[in-house]
Amino acid sequence: MTDRRSFLANALATAATTAAATAAASLSGCASTMGSGWVSLVDAAAGQSLAGFTEIGAGNWSFVDGALQGQGGKLGYLVTRESYTDFEIRAEFWADEPANSGIFLRCQDRNKVGSDNAYEVNIFDKRPDPSYGTAAIVDFATAPLPYPQAANRWNTFEISARDDRLVVVFNGQQTVDLRNDKFKSGPVALQSAGGTIRFRKVSIKPL
Repeated sequence: MTDRRSFLANALATAATTAAATAAASLSGCASTMGSGWVSLVDAAAGQSLAGFTEIGAGNWSFVDGALQGQGGKLGYLVTRESYTDFEIRAEFWADEPANSGIFLRCQDRNKVGSDNAYEVNIFDKRPDPSYGTAAIVDFATAPLPYPQAANRWNTFEISARDDRLVVVFNGQQTVDLRNDKFKSGPVALQSAGGTIRFRKVSIKPL
């Protein structure tokens, strides 16, 4: 009886391990789940997949040194396949000094993304008008003085969109608290438009 019980226990353990491995494999090539409602859009340490995005434009995207990198002067976007209305975003990113990038919220046209048809949370230290530079929402909410800088270090964004309220927190400091209802729903997009931008993690939680 003891041998039979041991055999059954081992068989059940093997089955459980196999099931877990199968479940993990089924997530390969798609946005992975994180629990508590969070969904990982980019997690370079966990896997190098862009299956949750549609690539628009001529951006040079690749996985480099544990991060998703956009590099070069050609404009390109990674646009989520899903659309979102109310949500929170957490992002870890690195930018060099000339980097021109951003996270676009509630994009109205997934094939033609821009600050005129989405809320652009900017990553652009060298923007000619610095008031709408890094940690601002372009054309909607200026960044506070002294203007935030992101160059040559890892940074964090915590972004929330609830109804007509958008809040941006950059490296623990709130930079935007905006009331605006122009764009109500749409995909999220990551931009590469100049210099080098790296996203190590990007997660979203629909509300």
